[in-house]
Amino acid sequence: MTLRILITNDDGISAPGIQALAREAVERGHDVVVAAPLEEASGTSAAMSALEQDGQVVVRDHPLPELDGVPAFGVGGSPGFIALIAVHGAFGPPPAVLLSGINRGANAGRAVLHSGTVGAAFTAAANGCRAMAVSLDVLSVGEATAASGGAAVAAAARIRDADRHWSTAARVALDLLPRLTAGPVESVLNVNAPDLPFDRLRGVRRGTLATFGQVQMTVAESGHGFVRTALEEPGEVVQPGTDLALLTEGYAAVTAVRAVTEATDVDLSDLDAG
Repeated sequence: MTLRILITNDDGISAPGIQALAREAVERGHDVVVAAPLEEASGTSAAMSALEQDGQVVVRDHPLPELDGVPAFGVGGSPGFIALIAVHGAFGPPPAVLLSGINRGANAGRAVLHSGTVGAAFTAAANGCRAMAVSLDVLSVGEATAASGGAAVAAAARIRDADRHWSTAARVALDLLPRLTAGPVESVLNVNAPDLPFDRLRGVRRGTLATFGQVQMTVAESGHGFVRTALEEPGEVVQPGTDLALLTEGYAAVTAVRAVTEATDVDLSDLDAG
């Protein structure tokens, strides 16, 4: 079945991951349009921010290499903003599916709350469009990470983006598309793939959200009039069966998540209308 798919990201319109995801969707016969931030917008969650000129949001044509005929736009806005205007017809007929990614770096654990990649997917789903967030883990290298520790992570981080296995994440994502379209529209599939050739991928597994992200922000220094932050590894044991654990074992991990739901385990019954 041919689907109209809007592809966005938070790494920017020129990032290699978005091109790989668009290429895979086109090769599978889908009707694809690409709209992504003009500049990197990582960590923006579902923010609604946009750059205006004379009261109009900036939208520029941005053809993608080797994808002639695929409409592609660089937008002066956050991924969540782009998702919102896309489902309201800003880039042609509203999409049936929004794919966000492929992000450079895993979006795993509860840190997905802060991800612009996941935030775009949450925004689309909240507005009636099925959505998937797709990320490539550029820090872990499967079993080698567990064996070699920090040295393997450092080596993985030095790999050129052009040499990473974006196509592995793209294939996993498009293979999961039937599961996405069969599920409830308010649920987002969060997909993370290891940076491995597809034939070395051990499989695709359902993973629970780890209680922490792959990296976390800390306050490195504070003083009069300033704060300096840094990113570091959490230093906690990865729980078996979580998205982060599966990535280190060489599996792609998929988790069904929802952005905003009511909490039913808090007793507010005395506030009900009489």
